[in-house]
Amino acid sequence: MSTLPLDPDYKPSDDEEFMNPRQQEYFKQKLEKWRDSLLQNSTEALNHLSEDRPTDIDLNDRASSETDRALELRTHDRARKLLNKIDHALRKIEEGSYGYCEATGEPISLKRLEARPVATLSIEAQEQHERKEKIYRDDLPVD
Repeated sequence: MSTLPLDPDYKPSDDEEFMNPRQQEYFKQKLEKWRDSLLQNSTEALNHLSEDRPTDIDLNDRASSETDRALELRTHDRARKLLNKIDHALRKIEEGSYGYCEATGEPISLKRLEARPVATLSIEAQEQHERKEKIYRDDLPVD
């Protein structure tokens, strides 16, 4: 897909054809900026995690340091999962299937895509998925 110059004030609208080239380019650029930002933050976090830690700190400081490290690792893992979703969305743009619900094939609302560009389900399909998930969780035996 070729890069189209977009007006910086452009926002996708329901008044235009759904997922026309301008909308595709808009979401492609939005996703790429998000990915670049995550990658930069992730690189900084990994550099911080790989720094040598002092070994002669007291037990309380060490516990606090390990808690901070665990939080950074969880944050990094979340970012990694989000990067996979962004890459998936970018592939869907290239394939021409971006913006369509994976469950119903219907368009996902532009408002939803604006708020969550990696969305793969319409709000209705997402709610149905979450209800099924909750029912399944509620059916699990409690130990």
